[in-house]
Amino acid sequence: MRRKDKEISDASDLNAILKKAKVCRLGMVDGDRPYMVPLCFGFQGEALYFHSALHGQKINCLKNNPNVCFEFDIIAEPKASEEPCSWTMQYQSVIGFGKAVFVDDLDEKHEALNIIMAQYSDQQFQFPEDKVKATAVIKVNIDSMTGKQSGF
Repeated sequence: MRRKDKEISDASDLNAILKKAKVCRLGMVDGDRPYMVPLCFGFQGEALYFHSALHGQKINCLKNNPNVCFEFDIIAEPKASEEPCSWTMQYQSVIGFGKAVFVDDLDEKHEALNIIMAQYSDQQFQFPEDKVKATAVIKVNIDSMTGKQSGF
């Protein structure tokens, strides 16, 4: 990272950003082009979890190349100044890399869906088995993450 003064290097601080985030942007490779989608997600340990329809561009991309990049940001508020070149943005962000794997075991799918729901709610949920079978669940094993913050 070029600006070491803005780096977030403590793992607990990175994890806190992921726990507060509401959207994950997942970058994939689609042939020779990048493809990015915003997703609801769950985070636990060294992994991210997503759900999806069983078919579509995202699924095709991940089946062809499981390498992904992900991004989270929180706060994201502009900080105005009298001088236009002195405006800045207050934010915290995490960018990382990992490898996607499809979760096929029904018990593991249930667990992953609970991890996703725990990102947004303290409630416990029961998932109908027919819905779980009709849902793709993707686990991204995190290889590396870096964080950055500004405006604090």
